[in-house]
Amino acid sequence: MNNYQRINPKAPHNIENRNAYLLGGGIGSLSAAAFLLRDAHMPGKNIHILEQLEVSGGSMDGAGTAETGYTARGGREIEEHFECFMELFSFIPSLKDKSISVLDEFVQLNKDEPILSHCRLVENQGQKADFSDLGLSTPNAMELAKLHMLTEDALGATTIEEFFSESFFETKFWYYWATMFAFEKWHSVVEVKRYMERFMHLIGGMNRLDGILHTEYNQFDSLILPLITWLKEQNVSFEYGYKVTDIDFNISGYEKTATAIHLTKAGKEEVIEVAEDDLVLFTNGSMTENTTRGDLNHPAVLNRSDEKGCFSVWEKIAAKSPDFGHPEKFCEDIDKSKWMSFTVTLKDDDMVFPYLYQLTGDKPGMGGLVTIKDSSWFMSWVVPKHPHFINQPDDVKVLWAYALNMDVPGDYVKKTFSECTGREMFEELLYHMGLEEKIPEILSHTVNVIPSMMPYITAQFMPRVAGDRPAVIPQGSKNFGFLGQFAEVPGDCVFTVEYSVRSAMMAVYGLMDLGKAVDPVYPSQYDIRVLINAAKTCLG
Repeated sequence: MNNYQRINPKAPHNIENRNAYLLGGGIGSLSAAAFLLRDAHMPGKNIHILEQLEVSGGSMDGAGTAETGYTARGGREIEEHFECFMELFSFIPSLKDKSISVLDEFVQLNKDEPILSHCRLVENQGQKADFSDLGLSTPNAMELAKLHMLTEDALGATTIEEFFSESFFETKFWYYWATMFAFEKWHSVVEVKRYMERFMHLIGGMNRLDGILHTEYNQFDSLILPLITWLKEQNVSFEYGYKVTDIDFNISGYEKTATAIHLTKAGKEEVIEVAEDDLVLFTNGSMTENTTRGDLNHPAVLNRSDEKGCFSVWEKIAAKSPDFGHPEKFCEDIDKSKWMSFTVTLKDDDMVFPYLYQLTGDKPGMGGLVTIKDSSWFMSWVVPKHPHFINQPDDVKVLWAYALNMDVPGDYVKKTFSECTGREMFEELLYHMGLEEKIPEILSHTVNVIPSMMPYITAQFMPRVAGDRPAVIPQGSKNFGFLGQFAEVPGDCVFTVEYSVRSAMMAVYGLMDLGKAVDPVYPSQYDIRVLINAAKTCLG
């Protein structure tokens, strides 16, 4: 988008009497509310965010105390060319200093404390592994080149393991790629193509995490909290405890108009009547739906319930029109979409964190992801910037880790990752770090280890074809749109904050007919300089 298109749109007709119902309290709905306020000039009191839980933020969470332990299910990679994300946070005031934006403080942090890994891989219980290159053979590099050249239609529902040769999965490129983005071999190779093209300008520094950006605290405290604070100051209505059960439509020919929202609160059924010029935006799937948590002495038990929250609502409305997508492609095989992370809280620690800084050579909070190359569970850890939570005391430290191989025995703990308590997960991690002899002493300083089991965390990567994800604005829709990771945003890649924010911008600008262009996806794959650098890197 050029500066000619950076307009302040005129208020749509009758905007002061129109309502917006944003179903789900994640970053998609929060972003949509912000764009409705700024660009559509909708009064805040007319914007209703309906959330089943008692907190907004969706998958971008972070909570806990020093006494009970902290938990964050995960953080999303952010990079400089997340255009819609940057636009959003350019007008959200910082919580620390209202005279600057969240974007201002975010950029300054990454100038002052840039992430740059000095130890991307370890092996043999705490030894640095070689991470100097991508480790691709010429045939492996040509497979990537072929993937770039093929169209999404030609690839269809092909999986990663169907496309690549077996040797590809022994390369350092795969170690970096799979652990950065949580790809499994049975996921869609189309999503790999999108990531490769979206982040092609970063491939040259992928082994060092060069170009990956971070926040001051966890992403809830650094991004969601200031956004919620600003929305509340604009009188946006946050309505918690509401479970959406269905949406009614008037479908005439190809035109579709949402007419009613069915909800329950405290077991009581309610109906919201929707006017034709109101707006309904629905987050039709959640990566963290049906999350369960464990603790130091209890595993997080996988929730296999047929009640799948927003996925169940999507199933109901998908039956009403083929333009509403195919949810079954994403949410019917949780053994292929699940994984777990765990958050470790330590008090008065003088063993783990000093040791890790010495092992990796990374500055505190500036190293990023470290992957254990020979872990049967395929584990990785992150030492975040301290403190990681706003209310975290200085003598309490937080470590985050996760694994991709869920159902194989560990190397130290002879149980599957899925079966383990928080204590057992931490023991396995300490063993691979090279701290086996100190495990009992370290555990005496452990406040808690909180595992989070997420049945649908990689559901958006499941093999699919065009039409399985519905368009943000379905064909013929007058007042209804989809938000988030399970709506189709051409050219962008899922499992990113940018994807959800972009879907919100597309929905608001399109359905409100604002005449304002959405920031385009950064076209790095069309820059000859980027292509040459990527080719040189992949070919060694």
